[in-house]
Amino acid sequence: MNKALRARLAASETAYGMWVTSEAAAVTEVAAVLGLDWICIDMEHGYLNYKDIQGHLAAARGSQLSVFVRPPTQALEPIKRALDVGAHGLIVPLINNAGEVEAVRQHIYYPPIGRRGIGGERSVTWGLELENYVKSANDELMFLPMIETQEAYDNLDSILSVAQIEAIFLGPGDMSASRGAIGEWEGPGVAEINLDILERAEARGIHAGLVARSTEEAITRRDQGFRMVSLGSDIGLMIRQIRSMATELGREPRLHSWF
Repeated sequence: MNKALRARLAASETAYGMWVTSEAAAVTEVAAVLGLDWICIDMEHGYLNYKDIQGHLAAARGSQLSVFVRPPTQALEPIKRALDVGAHGLIVPLINNAGEVEAVRQHIYYPPIGRRGIGGERSVTWGLELENYVKSANDELMFLPMIETQEAYDNLDSILSVAQIEAIFLGPGDMSASRGAIGEWEGPGVAEINLDILERAEARGIHAGLVARSTEEAITRRDQGFRMVSLGSDIGLMIRQIRSMATELGREPRLHSWF
């Protein structure tokens, strides 16, 4: 799990990924074939379930693609079930303080780091690879807290000090909303906050990632030093391409996507 992604990050290269919101496992298969470094299957928003996650993980099997899940909450049940299905790591939403990071760590890692229980599901090949998985999981799994509120920004140093944090993921839209600029991707002051978070994370050897909404923005984020850049979501990328082609064909789209 995550060997290729970690190698790219260790080389200070930007790892490109995609947010997955559709149940179609072909999306993940194409992402792997095209050489993306990672995907994040989104359970926080939308309608995806654990069967959908299993399909995406099966589509990525045998590739170097890292498959993360964003659970709907920080609670034990969605975290342990995503891991038991075989997720390579978690991008956990709405982390506000170090105490929440510690609580999530307890759910993710086996003893002695955490309190994850041992099951016989897909992650351990239905029990056939249980010993190998359990021995290596604490080293191989990745846990990325999302920094997406003013409270999290206020508590950033204590969050970054928690062990096992290799990378964080920024949420500019929710950060803006928490500061009173709801509906804005980078509201007043958020562009500066993003770069400050990046700098403070880098000083601790922690990588930072976020979503780009265009090729130009992805280039900018890469050049700024963000090491995990999402090129968008599966549906968002389809909308982006259709909108671009329709515009060139003289059919101005009626609606515009947020990302």
